[in-house]
Amino acid sequence: MAHTTSLTPDQARARLADLTVIDVRTPGEYASGHLPGAHNIPLDHLDAALSVLKTAADGGDLLVVCASGARSAQARERLAEHGIAAATLTGGTTAWVQLGHDVHRPAGGTRAAWAMERQVRLAAGSLVLAGLLAGRRWPAARRLSAGVAGGLVYSALTDTCGMARILAKLAHNQPKATDLDATLAALGG
Repeated sequence: MAHTTSLTPDQARARLADLTVIDVRTPGEYASGHLPGAHNIPLDHLDAALSVLKTAADGGDLLVVCASGARSAQARERLAEHGIAAATLTGGTTAWVQLGHDVHRPAGGTRAAWAMERQVRLAAGSLVLAGLLAGRRWPAARRLSAGVAGGLVYSALTDTCGMARILAKLAHNQPKATDLDATLAALGG
């Protein structure tokens, strides 16, 4: 996989036993269903795992996964900047599930948070609605709605999402330190 930058879900499924899968979604998204054997290292914690990921990559091929492929592409680029080769899953876990491939969920009733895309829709919609409603009394409040709309257009044009980056920092989207430590120990050992 030295020059491969992406694998289709079918290619990844065929090689799953030979891959170290890193899921860069939030812990809640990961808990809602992930590729078998995937390790959860949220994108905003990737830098803390670089040395462990370098060791894992030296021992075999890395596959970086997210919901759609956007965050995993960012992770792959960040890893490449540090000399760590990795591929992404084309279409992410969404494509994986659509093809009927198996997903695992943690045992013990772990809460499943909303997917980040759904969290963004709720936050953006709520802010637009609040701006419009407040704008009935204070016309300047409509700027909030305009700002969110502009942010959504920018997000679509650049395939980035500032709101998702902000929401990812909320407590319910953060891994417990013990969970991240256990993941890093499992990868390093």
